[in-house]
Amino acid sequence: MKTVRILAVGRIKTPYWRDAAVHYKKRLSRSLKLEEVAIKDADPKLPLETRKELETARLFKLLLPQDISICLDERGTGYTSSSFSALLRHLFEIGKRPCFLVGGAYGLAAIARATSAHCISFGPMTLPHELARIILFEQIYRAESIASGTGYHH
Repeated sequence: MKTVRILAVGRIKTPYWRDAAVHYKKRLSRSLKLEEVAIKDADPKLPLETRKELETARLFKLLLPQDISICLDERGTGYTSSSFSALLRHLFEIGKRPCFLVGGAYGLAAIARATSAHCISFGPMTLPHELARIILFEQIYRAESIASGTGYHH
């Protein structure tokens, strides 16, 4: 079974985002294995850049050799749902495991954009990090439905 990993800063705490996450994870479980690891936010007393650097470094330590890192960032490349589906299919075909890096409330350090194999954006607007994860779950589900030809994507 195909596996997708999501490495994220912080847990999804807001009840309605948690409910949405459960919804999409259940749907995804039919077609792929989703591994999600949430790390603890860095100390909020630290300077912002230091905080982002520590959180990003913690995420990178969790990457495994078969993972291909894909960071989420507003400055990343925008994909259509179909092109995102094609990217995931390509990664699976070449034997790589997509591993999405999701920053905390202040995002990821610049090193994530510079060293990740891919950097994707859900648009130029800043999103709450919990919502970004829900959008990621939904888009992975949509990508799988496109790849399998189900009627979800229309």
